Amino acid sequence: MILLGSLVNGLAIVVGSLLGAILRNISETMKDTVTKGIGLGVLALGIQMSFKTSSFIVILISLCIGAMIGEGIALEDKMNSFGLTLEKRYAKPGSNFAEGFVTASLIFVIGSMGIIGAIESGVANNHQILFTKAVMDGFLSIMLTATLGMGVLFSAVPVMLYQGIIAILASVLMRYIPKELLDLLMREISAIGGLMMLGIGLNIMGVTKIRVSNYLPGILILILIVTVQFYM
Repeated sequence: MILLGSLVNGLAIVVGSLLGAILRNISETMKDTVTKGIGLGVLALGIQMSFKTSSFIVILISLCIGAMIGEGIALEDKMNSFGLTLEKRYAKPGSNFAEGFVTASLIFVIGSMGIIGAIESGVANNHQILFTKAVMDGFLSIMLTATLGMGVLFSAVPVMLYQGIIAILASVLMRYIPKELLDLLMREISAIGGLMMLGIGLNIMGVTKIRVSNYLPGILILILIVTVQFYM
């Protein structure tokens, strides 16, 4: 079952969010300290991932073009709008439901583990990477929900869709992609994802308000550039 890893990952987020809702009465100082600790962890992960690139120029070009596309189509605004729609339906007015949904979705979706794990699920029916990611996301969703509210729970949906689609595509397409190109793509995707994780970490800590969602098209631009370079 190639979707097992994605389903387990989504279930872990749901369970973690429900536990986080129960723990929402913990003190604000504890929430703040733990949340900033999560931010530091995300920063460290982002730094680690970003150094995997073999060409920072390609990463920066992809990131900038992706940012222009993201701003042009107002990607972050659309994500926030979707979160606000869910907030009106499922949350109390004035809550930070949308922020929780967008922040958690970005944290759980961006990163090499989700991509590589989904590919492993699709190609080899091996779910170990996604099972490991599920444990990490489950614990992280507890604190995110305790801090940002039940919007975090709904992030399980894009996580399952994103990883599930990659797993299905991988099962069909990866047999036609040279291993050298696949390894190169995974390394560069991890690097550009690391830069986005840095932005997320800074946002979590309250240092910046970077519109990270608008950088996401940069991943597609990066795949295009790397593929063209590989065959030149």
